[in-house]
Amino acid sequence: MSGPPLELHVVADSTGDTAARVARASAAQYATYDVRIIRHPRITSAEGLRAVIRNLDPTRHRMAVFSTVVDDELRALVAQLCAERGIPHADLLDPALSALQAATGSAPERVIRPVGVGEDYFKRIQAMEFAIANDDGHLTHPLTQADIVLIGVSRSGKTPLSMYLGYLGYRTSNIPLVRGINPPDQLFQVDRWKIVGLTLDPERLKEIRQKRVRALGGHRQGDGYTELVGIYDELDEVGAIQRKLGCPVIDTTALALEEAAGRVIEIVERRREAATGS
Repeated sequence: MSGPPLELHVVADSTGDTAARVARASAAQYATYDVRIIRHPRITSAEGLRAVIRNLDPTRHRMAVFSTVVDDELRALVAQLCAERGIPHADLLDPALSALQAATGSAPERVIRPVGVGEDYFKRIQAMEFAIANDDGHLTHPLTQADIVLIGVSRSGKTPLSMYLGYLGYRTSNIPLVRGINPPDQLFQVDRWKIVGLTLDPERLKEIRQKRVRALGGHRQGDGYTELVGIYDELDEVGAIQRKLGCPVIDTTALALEEAAGRVIEIVERRREAATGS
């Protein structure tokens, strides 16, 4: 049984991968807590930073901020804003940079650079190409080659989430689950820890689908695609498939893309470690 919820907010001027890894390692020491790691990447201005911290509410959840920001003024501002809001804060770069400065006698450049630009860059490009080539059930690679497999009903956010995960370097396939149609056999041959289900509030899903149909100049009445009763039945059927696969399900209704991606990554990596021991 999980304990109290704990939010670890990663504030970074790049992707936040480094801080997210440290957050995961730290969270492993609090296994009884329901830990959620939420990324706020590419924060490069005081205005953006203030917006992030302003939206954090330590009175509603236990939380801490882990930051990897190289600009001196923004680093100081993170600490200041967190102190003002009473949010515990860890500047993950400061001890490392201080040690390097002491060792070299030279101050750090304070320039934002991707970590491992060569290998990391090509990995991300390949992952993005993979996500594009394996979108919406159109598989050009076996599902077993994917790092992450997203499954859910139409318009639950699978495609944008797949593309963003590809941008972060994760080869992602997404499979639409359609009422009355069996999912592909490949889905049952994939390591279960790779699979994450998506769902959406029925009312919100109805609105999204209606807008989509209008944008395409169609009407689609009678098949349940935009009818609330049909949507409830569809979500029930798809939920049964997700339960059969034993996959966790994320409700994307109120999640920003970055937050949804962060949750998917945390779930998959935690399940992979449990399944493989590595």
